[in-house]
Amino acid sequence: MPVRIITDSTADLPKELIEKYDIGVAPLMVNFQDGTYRDGVDLTPGEFYSKLKESKQMPTTSQVNPPAFIDLYKQELEKGNSIVSIHLSSKGSGTYQSAISAKNTLGSDNIEVIDSLGYSMGMGLIAVEGANMAQQGASLDEVRDRMLHMRDRMKYVFGVDTLEYLKKGGRLSPVKATIATVMNIKPILHILDGEIDVMDKVRGRKKVLSRLLEEVEKTGGNIEEQTLALVHSECPEDAGKMKEMLKERFGPKDVLISQIGCVIGTHVGPGTIAVFYMM
Repeated sequence: MPVRIITDSTADLPKELIEKYDIGVAPLMVNFQDGTYRDGVDLTPGEFYSKLKESKQMPTTSQVNPPAFIDLYKQELEKGNSIVSIHLSSKGSGTYQSAISAKNTLGSDNIEVIDSLGYSMGMGLIAVEGANMAQQGASLDEVRDRMLHMRDRMKYVFGVDTLEYLKKGGRLSPVKATIATVMNIKPILHILDGEIDVMDKVRGRKKVLSRLLEEVEKTGGNIEEQTLALVHSECPEDAGKMKEMLKERFGPKDVLISQIGCVIGTHVGPGTIAVFYMM
């Protein structure tokens, strides 16, 4: 039985990868005062950041609901496909629980749902690997097991310009958010047990890139054999520099670059740069 990979819009996958690997994407929602938009469908990242700058009120985000997953899963099952569905950390959204609810409603043994315990292209790399295996004829169990293996080794490190967006969105406590309010402090964050946590802090934007590089060197495993991912929100020059630094230092197979989408962008704001790799 063929396997289809489904993820959600917070994977921040570039369109060309979605098309190349035939990955299904369920969009989360972004709510501005003037209406609700499907992440990556009704609103591109560029349009989102323009609206964010103009908006007097912080947008909010909404999870994918169970009926949306039921519809997606039904379509695949009717085509004779089995499904591996991977979604953003259950610690940050109810989307994973919506997917579980849909699986339970349909009662199919041909649906596997994975909590990525992460976000953005870290989850995206796992989805791409699963989809690549599926295209080569791997079984449902083989694809699921490989994706879980990657999930447990995936490292997420990122630098943000400010913690205000994470604080306002409820993804970081006000106490932790206070560290960056003075002295041009730039926080370095990571994902710990599915939750965003402050790992370090540096002074000034220039030190953000070198600290991220240092963390990859310290915790990465066989980087030269990996494809890394790099995402940014409205800072393409920094992303370009970071890509060259990663290639020069480690010589990975490839470094994929993508822009942080609307939902993740709501919580991290402009000026964020992140690197994803396996330990």
